[in-house]
Amino acid sequence: MLAIVTIAGQQFKVEEGQEIFVHQLEASEGDNVSFDNVHMLINGDNTSVGTPVISGASVGATVLGHQKGDKVIVFKKKRRKGYKVKNGHRQSFTKIKIDSIKG
Repeated sequence: MLAIVTIAGQQFKVEEGQEIFVHQLEASEGDNVSFDNVHMLINGDNTSVGTPVISGASVGATVLGHQKGDKVIVFKKKRRKGYKVKNGHRQSFTKIKIDSIKG
């Protein structure tokens, strides 16, 4: 069974047992979380499409941990002006495992 679900403002195509990284969630490691914004369910030949979401459908997941992504360098420069600024940024992610898809 596959589902397209919105998690932390982004849409993901998920299936049971899959582990994905999403933007940081307000949950502790080991917590169970549920997502109700399911846009599409695919179960074999049966496909359900929501307008915009499917009522009663949900995706259950377990939080595996929190970590930071790779460093992204932000460099700004204006030529012939002597203006240079260098900044770095590391995005925070949460790793979750999809446990169940209910439709």
